[in-house]
Amino acid sequence: MEQMIIIVLYALVFGGFIYFMAVRPQKKEQKRLNAMLMELKVGDTILTTSGFYGVVIDISEDDVIVEFGSNRNCRIPMRKAAIAEVEKAE
Repeated sequence: MEQMIIIVLYALVFGGFIYFMAVRPQKKEQKRLNAMLMELKVGDTILTTSGFYGVVIDISEDDVIVEFGSNRNCRIPMRKAAIAEVEKAE
């Protein structure tokens, strides 16, 4: 009986450790990303997950159209999920 209680306590401690080291930080980061994407506006400068900088020129539900580089003809539609960082327009 005592061994069963010790095993259950170890399982609870291990489960709590996993929650605080893996699950909780992931949820916090996902919440930050969702808030960042909700505040996205036309004219904001973004950094994509692939490392390209661009300016948002149009926004739809799941997609954005981004203008890359100094060449004003380079406009590419992409998913909002591919945005890593947003710098607000001044």
